[in-house]
Formats: sequence, structure tokens, C-alpha cells
Amino acid sequence: MASLQSKRTEKRSFFATLAAVFWSFVGLRHLADYEKDATSFNPFYVIGAGVVGVGIFIAVLLVVVKLVVA
Repeated sequence: MASLQSKRTEKRSFFATLAAVFWSFVGLRHLADYEKDATSFNPFYVIGAGVVGVGIFIAVLLVVVKLVVA
């Protein structure tokens, strides 16, 4: 039982959070991964990864628009 408690409270790194947010943007997340993520991610990391992901998404859109318009 103690090992289950330690696995639930184990926090994951920012890069693991960034990867999970990326796959969430794409829409390719497994239910088991989602359930594991819900208990192991630091909320501040999720917010930071979301902001980084949105920034990258906007930058890619701007580059595509500039290429199409040019």
C-alpha cells in the first residue's frame, strides 16, 4: 500500500509535462496516461507548458501565414 501512495504523489518533471501538453494539443492521449497525469503533474508546470505550447502554436501559424502571403 505504501508503494501505491508514493507512486501517486510522485511529481513529474517540466519536460514530461511539456510532452504531455504537446500530445494533448495533438489529441493523442491514452486514457491510462491521462489518469496517471492527473495525479502526478505539478499544476504550475501544466500552466507553463500550456503557455509555451500556445506560443509555439501562434509562432507556427504566423510563419505559415507569412509564407502563404509572400
